[in-house]
Amino acid sequence: MKSTFKLFSFLIISLVVLSSCQSSRRGSSSSSLTGWNFNDPSYGNYLKGEFKDGNVPPGMVHIEGGTYTMGLVQDDVMFDWNTTPKQMHVRSFYMDEAEVTNAEYGLFLQYTKDVFPPEDPQFKHIYPSILPDTLVWRKGLGNTNLLSESYLRHPAYSEYPVVGVTWLQANEYCKWRTNAVNLKILMDKGVITNIFKEDSLKFKGKNNFNTDVYLDQPYALFDGDSTIYKRGIPVPRKKGDPKPAKGAFTGRQVTSSDGILSQKFRLPTEVEWEYAAKAIFENREYNNIRGRKKYAWAGKYTRNRSKSQRGDQLANFKQGKGNYSGIAGWSSDGADIPNAVKSYPPNAFGLYDMSGNVAEWVSDVYRPIVDSEANDFNYFRGNIFTKKLIDQDGKVVIVDDSQVELDTLVNGKVMPKALPGSFRYIPITKDDTYMRRNYSFADNSDLNDGDQKSSKFFNLEEDQLAGSPRMYNSPIRPESERDSLGNVVSKLEYDKKTRRTLISNKTRVYKGGSWADREYWLDPAQRRYFPEYISTNYIGFRCATDKVGPMVRNQKKTATPRYIYSRR
Repeated sequence: MKSTFKLFSFLIISLVVLSSCQSSRRGSSSSSLTGWNFNDPSYGNYLKGEFKDGNVPPGMVHIEGGTYTMGLVQDDVMFDWNTTPKQMHVRSFYMDEAEVTNAEYGLFLQYTKDVFPPEDPQFKHIYPSILPDTLVWRKGLGNTNLLSESYLRHPAYSEYPVVGVTWLQANEYCKWRTNAVNLKILMDKGVITNIFKEDSLKFKGKNNFNTDVYLDQPYALFDGDSTIYKRGIPVPRKKGDPKPAKGAFTGRQVTSSDGILSQKFRLPTEVEWEYAAKAIFENREYNNIRGRKKYAWAGKYTRNRSKSQRGDQLANFKQGKGNYSGIAGWSSDGADIPNAVKSYPPNAFGLYDMSGNVAEWVSDVYRPIVDSEANDFNYFRGNIFTKKLIDQDGKVVIVDDSQVELDTLVNGKVMPKALPGSFRYIPITKDDTYMRRNYSFADNSDLNDGDQKSSKFFNLEEDQLAGSPRMYNSPIRPESERDSLGNVVSKLEYDKKTRRTLISNKTRVYKGGSWADREYWLDPAQRRYFPEYISTNYIGFRCATDKVGPMVRNQKKTATPRYIYSRR
């Protein structure tokens, strides 16, 4: 009798759970405010995608956001006062676990050379514009010329971080990576056929794959060849609709609402990079930080304390005058130039070489002062707000092969403003910012630091600024004059000396020490700058991308990480 009652109770509970699950499923596919069904042809087939917070982009790790003290927390021995401490909040994001290597950047080079052949006159400037400057290895009084010939392309250095890339070239790689990752996603899901197997397909120039164009005008790609598309997102057919022809495209194209495509890759901001490098949660005990972090790893020394690797350096850096690796027979850090990525232990986030090996470009425009009073939430300086260019027919303008506009840099090198097959963007106008409170103009690079709004001439028009004094010009007082009444009249003027500075809206921040830097620069708080068109043999980069959805991936919390005690 008892067993029968238990069985009956179990069946009742199962039916209740099953019905609740079915009702929740029905609720998730319909509007709770209107009752309309999503993704239902009987209700207009209006879309609602599903989001699963589980996929981490390839080669990346999840960086859970939070608050931290940005800036120098150690002694400022350089007395430059450009890393003063300030509290910042960082949103969760994904970041490459290591720097972009020669092999990975070489893939970018090979693809670009295939899609935009430099022998074609209209493409002749595209491939050279992304080539790393291998001559950065040359020294007038050094035997390093062979590195110029071998470091980028020799397989012995394939897993070494790419150097000789400018900030502009690093950004071009991030754009290409976005398109490459999303193209593979669409090919893996069968939406697009494997274009590399299509012998007759010409996807060169304007016909190459671009994520933004696909989301807006999918059939503008591949020269309008609709046979490239195999099957899209399944769409229920209405009763009576004929079956599609064999081999025809079925379903619908992927949209951004489906949550299938990857977010755009980019360079990390300075706040993100420093937060990820410090990994302060490693020193966390409940809501307290136990001590300051000088390096990307725990502790205040650069040498390993584990039994198997005791005494080995935890990073690749210059240890003294003429000492880049140590005494022969026992290398202190194992490298006298950049070492292969992942050669040293990762930090608590799982990121490699955040201190040492090569310094890294970040996306920010450099200013000596980081204005936390203006914004302490995901701070970034360098926003240039744009919009798509619309032609007279109301269509978004796609750059044609014969419409490649070139930009000549200060150093004489040439870069295309936009690649063929991509949308043409223009800065927003005053009409776009009318009555907006969060931003007023397109270029915010010098916001609150050198722009007109932060000066005493904020109320003047552009044509009225012609005779106004420029920054850094000293006021001078000419000889006094007297008016018709005999009163002394003095008119302030400004000297006309030309003063130069490296700080401009084209100057970018780079972070982290390198193989050529002393230990002082291993501190993640340190910041330096270079013009965005300059490359060196000690600056590389890694990519980041936004995390959508909840900031926390794993709800389980550990107030005090256990591995803190295992390292002591």
